[in-house]
Amino acid sequence: MGEKTSSRCCCCSWFIGIIVLIAVVLAIVFTIRHNKANKHPDDGGDITVPGSVDKNYADALKIAMQFFDIQKSGKLENNKVTWRGDSGLKDGSEAGLDLSKGLYDAGDHMKFGFPMAFTATLLSWSILEYGHHMDSVHQLDPAKDSLKWITDFLIHAHPSANVLYIQVGDPETDHKCWDRPETMSEKRTLTKIDTETPGTEVAAETAAAMAAASLVFKQSDPKYSSTLLKHAKELFGFADNHRGSYSVNIPEVQSYYNSTGYGDELLWAASWLYHATEDKTYLDFVSKNGEEFANFGSPSWFSWDNKLPGTQILLSRLTFFKQGLSGSKGLQGYKETAEAVMCGLIPSSPTATSSRTEGGLIWVAEWNALQQPVSSAFLATLYSDYMLTSGTEKLSCGDTSFKPSDLRKFARSQADYMLGKNPEKMSYLVGYGDKYPEFVHHRGASIPADANTGCKDGFKWLSSEEPNPNVAYGALVGGPFLNETFIDARNNSMQNEPSTYNSALVVGLLSSLVTTSSSLKSFK
Repeated sequence: MGEKTSSRCCCCSWFIGIIVLIAVVLAIVFTIRHNKANKHPDDGGDITVPGSVDKNYADALKIAMQFFDIQKSGKLENNKVTWRGDSGLKDGSEAGLDLSKGLYDAGDHMKFGFPMAFTATLLSWSILEYGHHMDSVHQLDPAKDSLKWITDFLIHAHPSANVLYIQVGDPETDHKCWDRPETMSEKRTLTKIDTETPGTEVAAETAAAMAAASLVFKQSDPKYSSTLLKHAKELFGFADNHRGSYSVNIPEVQSYYNSTGYGDELLWAASWLYHATEDKTYLDFVSKNGEEFANFGSPSWFSWDNKLPGTQILLSRLTFFKQGLSGSKGLQGYKETAEAVMCGLIPSSPTATSSRTEGGLIWVAEWNALQQPVSSAFLATLYSDYMLTSGTEKLSCGDTSFKPSDLRKFARSQADYMLGKNPEKMSYLVGYGDKYPEFVHHRGASIPADANTGCKDGFKWLSSEEPNPNVAYGALVGGPFLNETFIDARNNSMQNEPSTYNSALVVGLLSSLVTTSSSLKSFK
């Protein structure tokens, strides 16, 4: 009897084992099918589980985020940068304002409102689209903190409806010094726009920044969000009702951030205000003014000066996701031009741009060469994700069609080049990889924190043959020449100077690539 019992138990075990094996096989098959159905089709390679983190991009993102802290002016809170301290504490005092916060523009100590507002708009857009990606690698809170550091400044810089302070410091005076921000002694003059001296570009870009940021803080800080939105509406009204180029009205800015026109900023600001308010007035504005300002059918490069490609992608979001607007005649020109921008980026497209290095990097300008490839790659991932999320299978470029994965592959190629996959084997993101610039054109990084130097005697650090004593982690330098060479020299500001708006662009790009899940349908 004992033997029979033993035999039956053996059979039971064998039977149960078969059932378990079948269940495991079925689970594996289901998982593979589920992953195939839901994977982000990166480059047509191995299956990637949605939401999995790419360690390389995650590490790069964590480093890139640090540059915002390096650039902070004012009374620093929870300062983690050992060689930075409080600075610019009296900025704005001559007008009775507290303009101590904000970010220094680049390797100098200027606060230029135009590119700083663009930095805030791009950082907001990145958080809105890819905040869940940032959160997965613990970078969402740092991003929001850096954004608020800028918007706090912008709020104080807008003391009344038709007045906006757009610059702290005189660049001529500032650039005659080589010193640390903590010890700078040069006069911090202020520049403003108002009804007598309008500056539509800066007012509109600042309106865009405020509107986009209002969406970022809508849930976490409703009161602050409402304050931002109030400023955004006032600034857009100021920009639209008192039109005039700040570059024309304030010629001194032309040597630094010369604007080529304000129509793009008006469209950009109205687009962001529509997203923030859903007030049809702003949608009507972009529809009615498209023919005059949008340059339909002519793809261009996204930058601090040209917001048209960004506007075209942002408004395409509405045609992808907002019911009732997909066939809107007023938005059709934006969508078609956005498609043309995307078609120009994919290397195998019949309308692909020839503005590339042999290694495949988009290359448009000698100064700050990486701005266009990084901004283009960011827009490409956005559009790719809009296609994926909306179930749009192809993008038609002439007689050829492309998939979302083709856009993402292009974006990855630009990111990888930037991070070291280039002829110089150089990572242009300082602090990432084994080889990156050591002589970055950046005053604070080039001068030891304990050095006792003034305005003039600090220039010995500019001409020093030693690497920077402080690493400007997260700085994205200007980048290579067309022949893909790069000179790591401190006086090579053309190639080796970082900027805060570059950082906003690279944070957006890396955030889009850091995990494999696609865009959300709504910011709300």
